Amino acid sequence: MQCADVTHASTLAPPPVAQPGPAARAAPPHPLVVALGLFAAARLTGLAVLAATAWATGHHPLTLLGRSWDSRWYLGIAAHGYGHTLHIRPGVVYSDLAFFPLYPALVRAVTAVSPLGGGAAGLLVSWTAAAAAACGIHAVGTRLHGRAVGAALVLLWALLPHSVVLSMAYTEPVLTAFAAWSLYAVLTGRWLWAGTLAALAGLSRPNGLAVAAAVLAAAACEAGRRRGKVTHRLWTGAALAPLGWSAYVLWVGLRKGDPLGGYFAVQRGWGSSFDFGRGSLRFARHLILQGDRLVFPVTMLIVAAAVLLYALLLLDRPPLPLAVYAGVLLLITLGGSGFFESKPRFLLPAFPLLLPLARALVRTARARPWHAVVVTGALAGLSFGYGAYLVVIANTPL
Repeated sequence: MQCADVTHASTLAPPPVAQPGPAARAAPPHPLVVALGLFAAARLTGLAVLAATAWATGHHPLTLLGRSWDSRWYLGIAAHGYGHTLHIRPGVVYSDLAFFPLYPALVRAVTAVSPLGGGAAGLLVSWTAAAAAACGIHAVGTRLHGRAVGAALVLLWALLPHSVVLSMAYTEPVLTAFAAWSLYAVLTGRWLWAGTLAALAGLSRPNGLAVAAAVLAAAACEAGRRRGKVTHRLWTGAALAPLGWSAYVLWVGLRKGDPLGGYFAVQRGWGSSFDFGRGSLRFARHLILQGDRLVFPVTMLIVAAAVLLYALLLLDRPPLPLAVYAGVLLLITLGGSGFFESKPRFLLPAFPLLLPLARALVRTARARPWHAVVVTGALAGLSFGYGAYLVVIANTPL
């Protein structure tokens, strides 16, 4: 594994060769435009399927997308600030302090400067962030393995079984956008940008800590490789990286009267804690022996696939920050208890896991184009159908 921007030349696509003649005047679309077009086509088609399903069952699609489950907590924070608590039963207390502040702050800013209501503002923030994330993912994939893999990586991310969350008023698009561009900044040696974006990622979600871990690991590796002879930008970027996450956790702790443990007490009130996977294993055993609703066995399959993809990613010897980022996200997902059905959503930002699949898809497209079309079509059908099922029919919190 490489510390940061030391990508082997063999992994980079060769520069395009200009063709003489009149055809050269009609320049092909920019690769980023192609990638964004694929992303938009995938997500808009998914939205169309969801909307048709919602209308057929008497629901309004925008209400489902903008005001479902956690979205309502974020919109409440955006409108009224922190302070809302629900006492469900003894030992189960839902506090809005469990939700990190950046997304509701962005929603509040949009409602302050536009006529949009909270739900519409939340969707605008999420959709904009999803597009920014797609650009960042394309940049990372292109830098490592060329334009075709960059585009394939974006397309696969848009067609994940839980990619419907990218179209909802949720925080995963925001986290992924900051994470992708922070990782790209590390790969290109822009340490101040890497640290700043990592700090913002840490303000987005609890698992945004994975971005800071990636920046810190890359900075330590680079400093060790250069025997400490690095610029102040590296040390400053490394110092900035964990500030967002740690600042919010400390603020909640101070508010709860326990600076170091207050935030984790809030999470325990939601039934969420890091128990090294014991809770996940108990639930998996329940699924195997007793069965349950479709959402849960699919969740188990997705998590198992993520573990396999991480092994394949490591075999490809990716740059260290990508391996650390994906590994920490996977560790948090596997080791956390509570809300088993949400684990695929927690893995949505872990786009480096898709790099082996993106490379395989590009190789297949070059050797057997129709095979690639069939595979992509099957992934699209699963993504669109399962996304509509999750949001409209399953009635299970994501």
